Amino acid sequence: MKKIQFLAAFLFTGLLLTSCDDNDNPIAINEEEVITTLTATLTPVGGGTAITLQTRDLDGDGPNAPVVTVSGNLMAGAVYNGTLVLLNETLNPAEDITEEVEEESDEHQFFFTIGGLDATAVSTNNDGNGNPLGTMFTLTAGAASTGTLTFTLRHEPKKPNTGLADAGGETDISATFNLVIQ
Repeated sequence: MKKIQFLAAFLFTGLLLTSCDDNDNPIAINEEEVITTLTATLTPVGGGTAITLQTRDLDGDGPNAPVVTVSGNLMAGAVYNGTLVLLNETLNPAEDITEEVEEESDEHQFFFTIGGLDATAVSTNNDGNGNPLGTMFTLTAGAASTGTLTFTLRHEPKKPNTGLADAGGETDISATFNLVIQ
């Protein structure tokens, strides 16, 4: 009788062990954000007309190129407070992806790359660990010049980092704007 009880207990334990799997604790999957539109608004410190930079690509990887607009030129010596807004306009109403990026700030970072333009851009908001996030920034325009400003959003970059070159991670969006400082 003890052998039968032992055998029954052994089989029952084996059944319990084999029926348990990892589905009780599924791994959360963080799907990549769909970003169709990036808008940078540059507001001059001390007043003046804001400048809007926008790229909109409603067909994603489709055949149509993004529509890129710049509403005006930068003024030499001016300092601008900048904000970045990301949208998914494939949904109606459009989804504000900026909120998700800011909620997951430790997993995101904007990088600013300037080519030929006498300007500097610096993040003014940080993640919870004090590392740059970059949805808000300051742009300082130097002397008259022409060139480019590129905004690159990296998902899961190494933090801290010394810039885009060593950040790693995956690019969620990269947008380049031709600018003039006058």
